[in-house]
Amino acid sequence: MTTAFVDAAELMARVCGVPDHEFAIIEHPIASATDAALRPQAEQATHRAVHLWTHDQPRPW
Repeated sequence: MTTAFVDAAELMARVCGVPDHEFAIIEHPIASATDAALRPQAEQATHRAVHLWTHDQPRPW
């Protein structure tokens, strides 16, 4: 997600019972960003997402 939505996502995580849930976050906005500017952010977010998917995370279920 982008930085503009972090507060909403954290609130939703708390409401869903996973207040410590972590996210892969990139800078906002992305609509006006160039491919060259987005590429390193996308790579970093991809690495972060893989880490989150492959390591223990709190689950609401």
